[in-house]
Amino acid sequence: MSVEGALARVIRSAADRAATADAESCELCAARVADEHPHLYDTGAAEVRCVCGPCSVLFADGAAGEGRYRLVPRRRLRLPPVDTGVLGVPVGLVFFVPRSDGAVTAQGPSPAGAMRWEVDADAWRRLAAEVPQVASMTPDVEALLVNTVRGLTEHWIVPVDDCFRMTALVRREWQGLSGGGQVWAAVEQFFRDLTERS
Repeated sequence: MSVEGALARVIRSAADRAATADAESCELCAARVADEHPHLYDTGAAEVRCVCGPCSVLFADGAAGEGRYRLVPRRRLRLPPVDTGVLGVPVGLVFFVPRSDGAVTAQGPSPAGAMRWEVDADAWRRLAAEVPQVASMTPDVEALLVNTVRGLTEHWIVPVDDCFRMTALVRREWQGLSGGGQVWAAVEQFFRDLTERS
């Protein structure tokens, strides 16, 4: 075996290990997952976990997990403008998540992660009575995502993993005190890329 052949094998092996390390894997069985893959919401840690297709089937319709792990649905639904001002949240880029215990949280992305507020449950119930799609949201795993920054009127029901993805985008792109122009262009692109699905 030549030195060049052995060196090539070492380089290929290191590249393969790096690619494997960068690839996402199922947090239940460690199998590799595709770029588009299901997620579980861990209610105890308030985090999203990556799972493979076969493992996600275990959690369909609340079949496993004893309430701790909830399968994040895929539904995205664009809504006509919703008057979220009644919820008392003073920011234009925010997502609202109803909880299994009846509480509702509002979270707004920031350079430090998501800022969080408790929303008045009665105000949320009044809004849900006016907007049937909001009433149909699955607690803990679906969110009402709103963007009224810079004159936009985006209102969506989305899986919570979309909201976490948007929060990560804001954190990554934020510059200076006001965020800079780059962050708002990235947020607008995020909303342009949303597509309805059931």
